[in-house]
Amino acid sequence: MIKLNDNISIDLERKTHSKASEEYVHVVFSYDNGSVWDGWIPVEYRRTGVSIKSKDELRKYVNEIYLQMAPQNFDQWLAEQRDFWEEKPNASVTKSFFDVLVAGGWKCVECELPKNPNWARRVQDLKEYGYTIATDTHRYCNKCQTFKTHLLLLPIGRQGKGNGYEVWSPKLRKKIVHVLEGIDVYENKVNPHVLPDHKFSEIRWDEKTLEENPDDMSEAQIKEKFQLLTNQRNQEKREVCRTCFQTGKRGKIFGISFYYAGNENWDNRFPKKGRAAEAGCVGCPWYDIAKWREELLKKL
Repeated sequence: MIKLNDNISIDLERKTHSKASEEYVHVVFSYDNGSVWDGWIPVEYRRTGVSIKSKDELRKYVNEIYLQMAPQNFDQWLAEQRDFWEEKPNASVTKSFFDVLVAGGWKCVECELPKNPNWARRVQDLKEYGYTIATDTHRYCNKCQTFKTHLLLLPIGRQGKGNGYEVWSPKLRKKIVHVLEGIDVYENKVNPHVLPDHKFSEIRWDEKTLEENPDDMSEAQIKEKFQLLTNQRNQEKREVCRTCFQTGKRGKIFGISFYYAGNENWDNRFPKKGRAAEAGCVGCPWYDIAKWREELLKKL
């Protein structure tokens, strides 16, 4: 059995951020120099592949975070972040959010973050850059004097590409759109504003699901893996898949309860996450919209 560091206290009751399907535990880290870090550590955090199940896993993970966040490591960590941002001169808006969060402690999105009508997008960008950020959707703000969403940046190593998403080059993006003929699969017509969408939703990925997307992907591989959606439909699909992941109820399109494989309930024969989970998505309208439409027309 793995022993928890004596300088760590932990509350095992998990805190949840349901919209992002994230879970945290409250910890207090005490260090030899007298400093104390009091905050939340993510234990279910798909962007960095964290999914802690057992108590041994939890103790090992929290011990590692404790060492990473030791005060003597902060200056080196901060220098690495400065180098990172210097390579992103066009990300000044997102960096302004990082600059507030890096000061430490919980930050109220209402009165402490930069004024921006789409702050959630900027926070998502930070997460996609590999930063670990805890979210408390109901924390009292002494400045606002009401309960608001607060964010907490953990000064630990960025996870590089291990952010729960695959990336592709502009060349491959253009190739995907060309191979799929620019067709918005939801509307079933050509649309110049479509984007590649993974058929298999990222919310069900684990650290072993990510794959390389080389520029020389074959047309067959592209057609098997991607479909084209507008950004609006892509966001709608994310919400549908998130609901399915949390409730076990699969989505609908146009309110039509038709599934060419399975039914509206997630099949518990399949795991909730990982490559094997993709089989549980088959038959859902959102997984492969073109296939769903084809099978529905056959049924009609």
